[in-house]
Amino acid sequence: MGEGTLSGRPPPQRRAARQQIAGEGPVARWLLTGVAMAFLALVLLAPLALVFSEALSKGAGAYIEAVSDRETLAALRLTLVTAAVSVPANLVFGVAAAWLIAKFEFRGKSLLVTLIDLPFAVSPVVAGLVFVLMFSSHAVLGPWLAEHGIRILFSPPAIFIATIFITFPFIARELIPLMEAQGSAEEEAALSLGASGWRTFFQVTLPNVKWGVLYGVLLCNARAMGEFGAVSLVSGHIIGLTNTLPLHVEILYNDNRAVAAFSAATLLAALALATLAAKSALEFRYADELAAGRKGR
Repeated sequence: MGEGTLSGRPPPQRRAARQQIAGEGPVARWLLTGVAMAFLALVLLAPLALVFSEALSKGAGAYIEAVSDRETLAALRLTLVTAAVSVPANLVFGVAAAWLIAKFEFRGKSLLVTLIDLPFAVSPVVAGLVFVLMFSSHAVLGPWLAEHGIRILFSPPAIFIATIFITFPFIARELIPLMEAQGSAEEEAALSLGASGWRTFFQVTLPNVKWGVLYGVLLCNARAMGEFGAVSLVSGHIIGLTNTLPLHVEILYNDNRAVAAFSAATLLAALALATLAAKSALEFRYADELAAGRKGR
C-alpha cells in the first residue's frame, strides 16, 4: 500500500491532478465566481430590485394603499390557504410513496415512479385544461357534480386540486434517493427487537429523513405559492374569490395599474425570499446530516 492509502488521503500526485482538473488556481476561482455573481445579479437581483423600485415609485403611501387593498389581501389569503392545503396533502403522499418505493419491492413499482414524475413532464397549462375537461358542466364528472350540488371548477377546490397535482413530486422525489441510500438495516434491527411497523416508521425511518422532509416541504410550498398556469385555467379569475397572488398581479398589470401590480408582486417576492432563507438554512443542516450519515456507514 502507498502512503496515501495508509493515511486515508490521496497521494500528492492525485491531489495535484484533482486541483488541476478542478481549476483551483486563484485566477480560475475568481473568474468563475465573478461570472456566477454577474449572472445572479442579472437574472435575480436586478429584477427583484426593479419590482420593489416600481412598487415604491409613487411613494410609501401608494404602496401601503395597494398592499392593503381588499382584493390584494383576498388574493394573499387564498395563496396562503392553497399552500396550507396542498403542502400537507403532498407531505402525506410524498412520505408514504417514498417509504413504499425505497423500502419495498412490488409489482408496478416502476409505474408508480413514472406517475410521480408525471407533473414534471406535463405542462401546467395542459394539467389545468385536463381538470377543466373533467369538472366542467359538459365533461365527465360535471353533470354528476351539478346534480349533487358540488361545485369544483372556478372555485377554491379546483385551485387546491390543480396545485396538489403540480406540486406532488417534490417531497417524494426528495425522499426517495435519501431513503434508498440509508437502506433498511436500522428498520430490520428495530423489527427484530420487537418493534411494530408503525413504531419503526415513526421512531426510526422518519427521524432519519427529517431534514429531507423539511427541505421537500419548503420546495413544495414555494411551488404552490407561485403556481400560475394550471391555476389560471381552473380559477375563473373571479376577483376577490378565486384569484391567487400570481393571477392578481397579472390582472392588475393588464388593467394598467402598474404600481398596484408591482406592490402585489412584492408580497409574492417576500414570501419567496422567506422560503429561500428557510431553504438555505435547512440546506446547510441537511448537508451536515448527510455527511454524518455517510461517516457512520
